[in-house]
Amino acid sequence: MSTERTEHISSRRARHRPLAPPSWLLNGLKPSAAPIPWAAVVRASIAMAVPLAVGFALDEPEYGALASMGALAGVIGDTADAYRMRVLNIAVPQLFGAVGVALGTLVYGHGWLAVGALTLIALVSGMISSVGTVASVSGLLLLLNAVIGAGLPLPEPWWTAPLLLTAGGLFVLALTLLGWPLRRRQPERTAVADTYRALADTLEAAGGPGALYEERRQQVTQAINHAYDLVLGRRARVHGRSPSLVRLLAQLNVVIPLVEAAPAAHLRGRPLPPEIPAAVRELADAVEEGRTGTPVLDLPAAHTPAERAVDAALRHAAKIVHIARPDLHNVDDRLGRPAALRVRARRAVRDMVLSQASWRYGLRLALCIGIAQSLVSVIEFERSYWVALTVTFVLKPDFGSVFSRAVLRALGTAGGLVVAAAVLAEVPRGWWDVPVMVVLAGLIPAFSVKGYAFQTAAITPVILLLSDLLNHQGFDLIRPRLVDSLIGCAITLVAGYLLWPESWHTRIGDRLADTVDDAARYVERAFAPVADAAALAAARTARLQARRRIYRDLSGVRSEFQRALTEPPPTGARAAAWWPLVVAVERIVDATTAARVRVNHGAAPPPAEEVESIARQLRELAVRVRSSTTPVRVEAGPAGEGTSVLAPVHQEIAAALAITRPES
Repeated sequence: MSTERTEHISSRRARHRPLAPPSWLLNGLKPSAAPIPWAAVVRASIAMAVPLAVGFALDEPEYGALASMGALAGVIGDTADAYRMRVLNIAVPQLFGAVGVALGTLVYGHGWLAVGALTLIALVSGMISSVGTVASVSGLLLLLNAVIGAGLPLPEPWWTAPLLLTAGGLFVLALTLLGWPLRRRQPERTAVADTYRALADTLEAAGGPGALYEERRQQVTQAINHAYDLVLGRRARVHGRSPSLVRLLAQLNVVIPLVEAAPAAHLRGRPLPPEIPAAVRELADAVEEGRTGTPVLDLPAAHTPAERAVDAALRHAAKIVHIARPDLHNVDDRLGRPAALRVRARRAVRDMVLSQASWRYGLRLALCIGIAQSLVSVIEFERSYWVALTVTFVLKPDFGSVFSRAVLRALGTAGGLVVAAAVLAEVPRGWWDVPVMVVLAGLIPAFSVKGYAFQTAAITPVILLLSDLLNHQGFDLIRPRLVDSLIGCAITLVAGYLLWPESWHTRIGDRLADTVDDAARYVERAFAPVADAAALAAARTARLQARRRIYRDLSGVRSEFQRALTEPPPTGARAAAWWPLVVAVERIVDATTAARVRVNHGAAPPPAEEVESIARQLRELAVRVRSSTTPVRVEAGPAGEGTSVLAPVHQEIAAALAITRPES
């Protein structure tokens, strides 16, 4: 089946019509099916319109515009669910943004000094961005505000702009935290409940069409990753002292045996009785509502090892979900408790300074910003800070493909300028800007979930409206901003993409090969012999942790490949060629998990020689993937004994080896 898919990709590419838009561009322009976050829409409208209204009321529209700019940064950064993470996602970047605008203001109008300062800030910003999500947004805001400070005449004294920008961001944070007293645990509880619901959908799809089951299983993996991130993020501070948090962690932990049982149920080839997914959905409601008491389960009799695994895991989960007081000192996690904040910060700084990837990205960003700022600060060229601003937004590899972002930003900016032109031409400056801002600001979170081009189209008229309040250029802003954006995109494509072979000669198979090696270790660990009961418990915990890590890594590999698919050839073509193998590796891990579950519930364990043979084949496959830029022809090994518990694993490995054939 995977081989047929690879051949289908080849034939589809051969039939590609020369005048049709490339697939990576069409994928970028296709709006996501994500629901509109209405609460964020209302919050954005209030957060950005109120400062503007206050500025007009005080006859200081420039002050209101700066506060709204700070609110804009807060609106863009408000992407977390848990309230504590929202504090970090909004407050920490605001501090970096305040530093950035202060530094930019100090070098405003100083020619080469401004070029040098912004280039150095770009280097630091790029290196910071490699640390993590919050650090990435902080680095982005540091550079963005420095570019704005160096390119716009801001109010005096120098500390006015940082103060107003920070005030706008903190206003967003205050609006965000209004629900904290009433919903302290709600984001975490909802995430755990959503994990149960995603699992119910997976169990409902088990035994049915393979494509539907694969899609549901990926949703479970994402839900578990998200729930563990939220719950463990809080547990790092209150471990052992919060009964409600410990209870949530216990409820999340007991999902894992059910998740492990799902592949075994799927491989048996028959749908599960509808009572089973219905019971899991009932547990989801109990988690979300905080219900306790004695669970009532009406489940069909279990006969096969797979059915017994599902039945035992479901009954245990029901017991833990409904328990009122879990043991505060006997609840473990499946990924390891996060280290202390000081330790994580020290480790992140060390990794940033010693990382070659961090330095490379910092140098790429610094080079592009240096070129852009030279155009606007030194050369007699009628351009603005918008060139460097465009470079900063586009050259964010952790946000997606640089190439496709450059093209999509140009298209999104053009669409946003159409709206901005109508606003600047038809709406009188003054109080009418407030209702206009209510509408435009609300579009930012609504469009951001639909894709990068849509987000750019929503942000562009907002920034232009606020910029007009600072430099009073009116409709004359439109044409220069479009040209500025095109210049910024061109600088990024040439100096930040084409001049760096790692961008367009990416060996996307390397990380996939690492995951194949991890799958080999997982097979060995899953069936490693144990000496006694204590060793059995330790081995089970280690196996669960290994399984969670490999599924998290596979989720990351999927994201990386999906990002590579948006690149132009050759990177996108290579990603398409290797993509079926990503799916095959996931199926190998699934089949291994199912085999382990069957052994736990009565099936005969496989001999050590068979386990060693499977691990050896996986490592050989990893070597071939690592040494090839495109799939290479290999011969599939023997399928193994049909009666062995590992027979499905042999079949999936044979399918994976069959995928690695050259395209015809």
